[in-house]
Amino acid sequence: MTNERPSHLRLVAGDAVHVPGDHGPAPTPFRTSWTADELMSVTFPPTKWAVPGVIAEGLNLLAGPPKVGKSWLSLATAVAVAGGGKALEAIEVEPGPVLYLALEDTPRRLQSRMSKILGDKPAPRGLTLSTACETLPRGGDQAIARWLERNPGARMVVIDVFAKIRGTTPPGLSAYDADYTAMGRAKNLADTYGVAVVLVHHVRKMGSDDFLEQVSGTNGLAGAADATLVLKRQRGTADGVLHVTGRDVEEAEYAMAFQPAAGVWHLLDGPPEDHTLGETRATIVRYVRANPNSTPKAIADGTSLSYENVRKTCPRMASDGQLCVDANSRYRVPGISAHEGVPAVPGVPEPALTSTNAASHEGQTSLPAVPAVPAHEEDARQ
Repeated sequence: MTNERPSHLRLVAGDAVHVPGDHGPAPTPFRTSWTADELMSVTFPPTKWAVPGVIAEGLNLLAGPPKVGKSWLSLATAVAVAGGGKALEAIEVEPGPVLYLALEDTPRRLQSRMSKILGDKPAPRGLTLSTACETLPRGGDQAIARWLERNPGARMVVIDVFAKIRGTTPPGLSAYDADYTAMGRAKNLADTYGVAVVLVHHVRKMGSDDFLEQVSGTNGLAGAADATLVLKRQRGTADGVLHVTGRDVEEAEYAMAFQPAAGVWHLLDGPPEDHTLGETRATIVRYVRANPNSTPKAIADGTSLSYENVRKTCPRMASDGQLCVDANSRYRVPGISAHEGVPAVPGVPEPALTSTNAASHEGQTSLPAVPAVPAHEEDARQ
């Protein structure tokens, strides 16, 4: 790694957003009330997008399990927006200043990750990175506001991670109110300056069919956010899904692939199931093999896959001969008995009649043929 690339980065450990004695201009007043006729006569500018269709101005909550790639996603997006390239390797973005608070990283780690993401491209001058910042209640919000005042064309602020900057919970508040209050300071910044603020956060260990319920903490977090994005992928696989919903963004699911060599997430064409179905089917088969005659609900509960995904996938697998299904929508793997959960015992064939055994043998009791163990009619059709 050469020493040239870091010289282009505005990389500071704290003073990028918190300079002692910095008494910059006060934040511009933000109007919050109108009469009805005034409001209807106002022509508001169109929504500003950091990443069109995915990240809009306002407060965005980006959540995902630990080590799933949230920081890679947010850093690569910050690089793309600051430089005016393609976010997610697919979506054209308008360039503008970006502030990235990497509060769990060191300058060395940031340099290493930036080197991988940039490749042979120059580092964007519009990207400011900082590895330290005061919590929002202790002046962090004012420090970020001063940076935004100095960068009026800013398009995005990324805070990785939210837990490092939210501050302590005020006494007497419920858990919901505490979460909502913590989000309020960040939302005020987003609304006042018309910028996309992205808070990187974690999800719960326990899964849920509703991806919003997977966000760690109370519903106060997702409730206060203008948009929530949840990144999920199976361990050991490159493919993932980005779930998005919000007030100014249409609810959608995007198929994603992580490219470790470049440190970037790539947006894939087509619905997520086109890219994740292989792992999904393998997971379902493993569970059903060990638990024959399972319903889609039981499979979803036992595998942590979403019920909707299992409900749609199982009939397709039955059509493809990968599963058998009975009239009660219970699934099993072909060749497994519907009753005992073990491979069906093949019938013992009766010996073919010949000239020597066609008649009864005198002096011996005829032995009855061993009956075949009946197999489920689904087996008979395979």
